[in-house]
Amino acid sequence: MTKAAPAPRVKSTWDHIRHNKSLYLLLLPGLLYYAVFHYAPMYGITIAFKDYDVFGGVTGSEWVGLKHFKELVGSDTFLSVFRNSVLISMYKLVFNFPIPIIIAILLNEVRRIFFKRTIQTIIYLPYFLSWVVIAGLVINLLSPSTGVINMMIQSLGGEPINFLGQKQFFRTIIVLSDLWHGMGWNTIIFLAALTGVDPQLYEAAKMDGAGRLRQIVHITLPGIKSTIIVLLLMKIGHIMDNGFEQIFLLSNPLVLEVGDVFETYVYRTGLVEAKYDYSTAVGLFKSSIGLVLLLIANGVARKFGERGIF
Repeated sequence: MTKAAPAPRVKSTWDHIRHNKSLYLLLLPGLLYYAVFHYAPMYGITIAFKDYDVFGGVTGSEWVGLKHFKELVGSDTFLSVFRNSVLISMYKLVFNFPIPIIIAILLNEVRRIFFKRTIQTIIYLPYFLSWVVIAGLVINLLSPSTGVINMMIQSLGGEPINFLGQKQFFRTIIVLSDLWHGMGWNTIIFLAALTGVDPQLYEAAKMDGAGRLRQIVHITLPGIKSTIIVLLLMKIGHIMDNGFEQIFLLSNPLVLEVGDVFETYVYRTGLVEAKYDYSTAVGLFKSSIGLVLLLIANGVARKFGERGIF
């Protein structure tokens, strides 16, 4: 019996892999990382549908269906945690996403290389610091007794303010510290995208009498539109991820009502209270919302002619 020939698509795929085997070898460590640390642990998600028994393990625990999800939705803290997660994420998206684009465009217009690189270095440095360091700096800056901000307020005749202990200031502090930490990295991404814009387009625009503002509106922004949309889609996919380290380090019981998000709620119920099954259900619920929003946003982007993420 003769062996059946492989399907044309499968054969062409294997031919492509053999022809570019060096590139696929470079890709292999990344694939192994995601397989071991991201895909393999997904089996543990099943405990969200079980009454998890530490001694029985994942396979020895009893199935309970949607019990933990019903408990989550019916809990007294659900609406508060959900509202805080959405509001903080939306604030970060609305205020922190456009600013790196604006800075990248402004830096792209700078002709003095030394000044441009100096500004890039200054705004990029916080990205290399962990949130432990950033949170320590923020706490010291806003300290009621020794903080620089309160010292300035007192020098003007005012009373010191406990910024981190008052609800009305907490979300603003979270958004601004997140901007300070990640602004430089996001600016670098958009600056890299700007290098792909054809310089001849600017020359042609100058010959037509277009000023710098019109060049930005009609050449620069359309030139990086695809990068903006891809990063925006990724932000939307992580809309319920507020950053555990940042909020955990900066929050305290006084601002828990406005600062308790899904990440801190999972930590408190999962690790502190040892409700592993319930906290897994909370995490799965949060991730499901991000997935749905990503699919919707990606579909809208493709409908308007953009490539999207997939």
